[in-house]
Amino acid sequence: MKNLKLYVITILLLTQIFNSFGQQDPMFTQYMFNTLGVNPAYAGSYGALNMTGIARSQWLGIEGAPKTQSFIMHTPFVSENVGVGLSFINDKIGPTTQTMIYGDYSYTIRVSEKAKLAFGLKGGVDMISNKLTSVSTTQQNDQSFSTNVNYKPMPNFGFGLYYHSDKWYIGLSTPKIIENKVAATGGSSIVTEQRHYFIITGIVFNLTNNIKFKPSTLVKATFGAPVSIDLNANFLFKEKLWLGVGYRYGDSFSAMTQLQLNNQFRVGYSYDYTLSHLTTYNSGSHEIILSYTFSFKKDKVLSPRYF
Repeated sequence: MKNLKLYVITILLLTQIFNSFGQQDPMFTQYMFNTLGVNPAYAGSYGALNMTGIARSQWLGIEGAPKTQSFIMHTPFVSENVGVGLSFINDKIGPTTQTMIYGDYSYTIRVSEKAKLAFGLKGGVDMISNKLTSVSTTQQNDQSFSTNVNYKPMPNFGFGLYYHSDKWYIGLSTPKIIENKVAATGGSSIVTEQRHYFIITGIVFNLTNNIKFKPSTLVKATFGAPVSIDLNANFLFKEKLWLGVGYRYGDSFSAMTQLQLNNQFRVGYSYDYTLSHLTTYNSGSHEIILSYTFSFKKDKVLSPRYF
């Protein structure tokens, strides 16, 4: 009975989210270190092959709460002006699983001595399935939960702009332009994917020789839903240790830390404390990030990466 109640509530929540044009794609607290997830123009900006993995468990303590795994890689290709990337994201809420596979392309031009402007394209496919047979029901042989539902793969594409220097950046993007109808293989239409718009920005200040301050912001908007705003403040100590706090408007406070183990390898963790009515039922959200940057030229020294 407990599982049935949980999954019914989860499905109802998902339905409300879709119908009210709310969040349909997974969120990440450490977005400032995962820019390619929302903006394809970021591809190749590291100047070397970078691989980043993120695992997020949201609302710990609630069965069926969102769990998300993301693996993203990107690199310059042929020349330093061209970048390519590849993203794999798996998002599970209750019996519903969404898998997204996307490729990214960017082209960068220098607009001044210190600033560059990148244009990006993203293309790929979303796949959604409902494992209804995993739901425990009080009624034996309940036909509503007797068959798993697989939805038709949905192709999509998006674009982005990324204007940046070594110390600041601003990006504008819409990762999914097509507002697909989410339809089962039988042809029945369920809900519609909504187009989201992202603005991401940040800057790095030198407070002392050993301490840097990096404020950043992520704004997400879609028609028919309140604007989502993330505000973050991170401090970098001796180019090794990041410590930061964040606030997602009306949703949560967060604390985060990252350790730069060497020029290539970085590991981080964040914790979100829920502010909504769900705070009574969960012990927060946890997120782990691992990032590795490859340098194939022995004589090439990677500059410190602040974003």
